[in-house]
Amino acid sequence: MAYASFREFLDSLDQAGELIKVSEPLATELEITALADLEMKQPGGGRALLIEKPTVNGVESQFPLAINTLGSFKRMALSFQAESIQAVAEELGSLMKAKPPTGAREAIKLLGTALELRHAKPKMVRSGACQEVVHRFDEGSEEVPIASECPSLLDIPILKCWPEDGGRFITLPCVVTKDPDTGERNVGMYRIQIYDSQTTGMHWQLQKVGARHGKRYYENGTRMPVSIFVGGDPAYPFCATAPLPDGLDEFLLAGYLRKKSVELVKCLTNDLEVPANADFVIEGYVDPTEPLRQEGPFGDHTGYYTLKEPYPVFHVTAITHRKKAVYPATIVGIPPMEDFYIGAASVQLFLPIFQMNFPEIVDIALPAEGVFHNLVFVSIKKTYPMQAYKIMHGLWGMGQMMFTKYFVIVDEDVDVHDTSQVLFRLCANTDPKRDSIVTKGPADVLDHATDAIGMGSKMGFDATRKLPGEGFQRPWPPIIKMDPVVTEKIEKIWSELSR
Repeated sequence: MAYASFREFLDSLDQAGELIKVSEPLATELEITALADLEMKQPGGGRALLIEKPTVNGVESQFPLAINTLGSFKRMALSFQAESIQAVAEELGSLMKAKPPTGAREAIKLLGTALELRHAKPKMVRSGACQEVVHRFDEGSEEVPIASECPSLLDIPILKCWPEDGGRFITLPCVVTKDPDTGERNVGMYRIQIYDSQTTGMHWQLQKVGARHGKRYYENGTRMPVSIFVGGDPAYPFCATAPLPDGLDEFLLAGYLRKKSVELVKCLTNDLEVPANADFVIEGYVDPTEPLRQEGPFGDHTGYYTLKEPYPVFHVTAITHRKKAVYPATIVGIPPMEDFYIGAASVQLFLPIFQMNFPEIVDIALPAEGVFHNLVFVSIKKTYPMQAYKIMHGLWGMGQMMFTKYFVIVDEDVDVHDTSQVLFRLCANTDPKRDSIVTKGPADVLDHATDAIGMGSKMGFDATRKLPGEGFQRPWPPIIKMDPVVTEKIEKIWSELSR
């Protein structure tokens, strides 16, 4: 069931009518972004694009470029080889809620679940397609001339997305690091700015796991191994952005989702491991003794440019790739973009985990306008006073939910994926002074609106019906609803009139 290569995933999209092949040469400088932005703004996220002849500084690249491959709910489901994201979420939810069996039938069912989980653990292999072509830059290695089959960073069709960007950026990288104390692996996604053929920026934000790993290397003054890969199974970039607990290996989640162990190969110039079926691998290190370097500007998922800030420098020691590699990319900017669908799928998959901590939660939505965590809608089964505030404070303490600027909590009968319904309840059910709260906490370092980087204020709105214990002394009115018998009759008449 797992995709053996990124090309295999593209073939699946093509067969499903979800891929547009573009044969006309398009520049990696702005032109591909302009086309992708138009496609992403289409209803439902448009279709994926395969740019067959991307050009770098006017020269046609040997590598095609794919973009918007995860930019719809249908393509996200296809990336999991599932009928729908909901089906994957229900499967994961049943796993989370598994209980000890009370009979033979339940024992057999639980055994089946255990057999499915045997694929979660990654396994090492001796070689992989990701190392079919090798170009080493590390000290002491014999230099290989840069030929068409052995690219430097400057030969890969890496995008300059927006006019004021500080350069080209790898926008869909999976960055592999390890905790120097525990050996625990992390796969994160941090944008990579290309400085020259052998150095890049490493934009791991303050609160990210990669930054925490880096801090330990900076404290002990030893060179930090880092590897970056792109392509391979589409589950990889999804897992790199998933809100997993610190210390839980993203390759475990990938193995579970693809129902096949992730096969890993050892890198050639450091001690990290990467998927054998990746398209490109960029190996290297960060030197803690080296000064930080200005990184940016970058047209970000906030819809604004993030300005220059100092970040570590990543030095390339090797680039390896498949012989017929495809370069996967994405762009971010004013929503909706491809990242909206990735984020929405992540919330849907991990909703059962939120519900384990807060069983009153019915659903959670991150509307596109909130660019991920700026705005979060939550519906709950409210049974006691101040329950909405309990949910706000609880979620502010869970992983990347700490970055949420605005929470709107509504009753269980509201579809939080319908922004119109939520705004109606927000305006109808709240008194601004009584039903809002302002607090302080960590902020996304990409948030340009905060007074200081990485910290700011948050606001929560209780848009649920009010109970007497919340200081509300008047009768709460019922919402207007038509008699269901009348509705059923009129809907039949309406269907006849609509023909």
